[in-house]
Amino acid sequence: MLIRAIEEADRIVVGRLVLELWGAHTAVAHGEVFFPASLPGFLVEQQDQVVGLLTYAAADGRLEIVTIDALRRGRGVGSSLVEAAVHRARQLGCSRVRLTTTNDNLDALRFYQRRGFRLAALRPDAVREARRLKPEIPSVGDYGIPMTDELDLERWVGPR
Repeated sequence: MLIRAIEEADRIVVGRLVLELWGAHTAVAHGEVFFPASLPGFLVEQQDQVVGLLTYAAADGRLEIVTIDALRRGRGVGSSLVEAAVHRARQLGCSRVRLTTTNDNLDALRFYQRRGFRLAALRPDAVREARRLKPEIPSVGDYGIPMTDELDLERWVGPR
């Protein structure tokens, strides 16, 4: 498994993956629209195939994971991407890694908390507002749970 930074030559592949996995070329969190294909990030490759993708934005001492996808679950792809983001955050002098998910995403909540993330914020009804910016967001998410709220999770990665 090879983890590497996204390069300019990867932008078309990243754009296709984002569209396929996220249903649009955009991602929305906390009222902000992101264009993941233009963001920095990491790819995980195995046998010349992309099996993982993470994009991020860094500002104000915080690295925000915008998208993360493990195309092969249960094989360490997601964990490797999170650790690559933590390492990059430290390189950039960021003290925290943050991400936003939705209330229905129980698997993600378990995944992130097991990797040192803690719940940091709840925005009730934020998904309704997000749909104004990205109508492709479904009304029902994982496990048949209505998708209504945004949750932020953060992991402290300050200097050691």
